[in-house]
Amino acid sequence: MKLSSNFSLRELTKSQTAERKGIDNTPTDEEQLQNWMREFIESINMKVFMGPYVKYCNMPGNRGITAVAIIETSHIAMHIWDEPKPALMQMDVYSCGEFDHTDICKKLMNDFDIHKIEYKYLNRETGLVDL
Repeated sequence: MKLSSNFSLRELTKSQTAERKGIDNTPTDEEQLQNWMREFIESINMKVFMGPYVKYCNMPGNRGITAVAIIETSHIAMHIWDEPKPALMQMDVYSCGEFDHTDICKKLMNDFDIHKIEYKYLNRETGLVDL
């Protein structure tokens, strides 16, 4: 039985040093990110079940954009806070389907002009702890 895998991108920034900057292509337009999410889901061979839903938040201290989509095999969520410099992105791709987490990293790096990604890949078939 195939369980699920979870790609969790917890911090997506460039180094704080002078020669490196934050996310150079930080999305703030809801429609643009919605279109990007549809294309992203297709690029990893998944299918949209509902959404994607995108909303920009103007609340001080939490300003940024959030996108979520329910896919046939689970869900994808992305949060980008644009107040911090460099901007901060967190993304979860959770699926029972097969995907290549390195392809996801490459796409994010290319599409958002990012040079450093820190991620965690969890295979739900191995390394689980019984309670």
